[in-house]
Amino acid sequence: MALIPFAWLRALKPLLWPLRVLAARGWLREADIDFCLARMHPALRLNRVFARVAARQWVAEDMLQLSLQANGNWAGATPGQHLQLFVEREGVRLSRTYSLTSVQPGGRLQVAIKLQAGGRVSPFLLEHLAVGDLLELGPVQGEMNWPQANEGVLLLAAGSGITPLLGLLRQALAKGFSAPITLLHYVREQGQRAFVEELQALQGQYANLQVQWSLTAEANEAAVLNGRFNAAHLQALNATAPGNVLACGPAGFVSQVQQWWQGAQLPGVLQVEAFTPPALLALDGVRAVQLGFARSHQQRPADNQRSLLEWAEAQGLQPAHGCRQGICASCTCTLLSGTVRDMRSGALFSEPGQPIRLCVSAAHSDVEIDL
Repeated sequence: MALIPFAWLRALKPLLWPLRVLAARGWLREADIDFCLARMHPALRLNRVFARVAARQWVAEDMLQLSLQANGNWAGATPGQHLQLFVEREGVRLSRTYSLTSVQPGGRLQVAIKLQAGGRVSPFLLEHLAVGDLLELGPVQGEMNWPQANEGVLLLAAGSGITPLLGLLRQALAKGFSAPITLLHYVREQGQRAFVEELQALQGQYANLQVQWSLTAEANEAAVLNGRFNAAHLQALNATAPGNVLACGPAGFVSQVQQWWQGAQLPGVLQVEAFTPPALLALDGVRAVQLGFARSHQQRPADNQRSLLEWAEAQGLQPAHGCRQGICASCTCTLLSGTVRDMRSGALFSEPGQPIRLCVSAAHSDVEIDL
């Protein structure tokens, strides 16, 4: 049982300043300090950010919004950014990246989590995480932002790509943005339309907002739109010449939007964010290599086709990882020797001491990494 209530944690942050100074100067180990602080409350740490689940709300058949209250180490964020949530499953520390749908004063924030069938994290969070449970939060990242000019804005989302755009939309409307806004959300089925009631209420409240959905896996005669993204949808919504476009979704969807934008040669600014990477580049010729894991004192034969993360796991190692897509950076490791290939771009890296992401790096020669 915690010795102090969670509500006190934010007020305790300035009192921990002397301990932070001692840890920064190497006179005390942060891990030892955290061990003692956790005895008073599991979410009390010197620098690590923990948050308590304050509420759960289903916003679609396969999407859950979590309302979180962070401890005093939360440094804040802006809507449209994303962060990592950490969980431990079967002895492995896992993380996944989720977008912030709301950021409020006092360390209050919201994220929305879409179910990924067969996943190791999202099913656990959706089915087992309860109000009062604690989560560790990772760094906040992301540069998508609401346009500064008071010009028309087109928001294009596919699947869970709605989450960062919703956070930006909420903030813009609350600040009085008055130019026309069109939000078009692509989902496979009717039940996957997220935040329907809220978006319809906003559309009724703000005359400059138009919201529409397109179903990509089932036909709906009553719907205005059906199918995947195409320019005809924008013509139907009278949204063919917006001043600014923000698009978020899988890499394939984002690529389609970029192709449309380039072909239309529209003025304004296009901002995109893909939550899955482009298809990884494969080499025609399979080449045998030798992998060395320095800290584990292990060697193994491998090839140049699979990622270093896959080879490490095949060796029985358990490196930290999250998205497995080169996005979250939690699998970053140090290259000690050899050359690796970025499986997304084909670029080669061989500088000793260079950080590499195991999940999207493949061996180009014999390689040794600090793992």
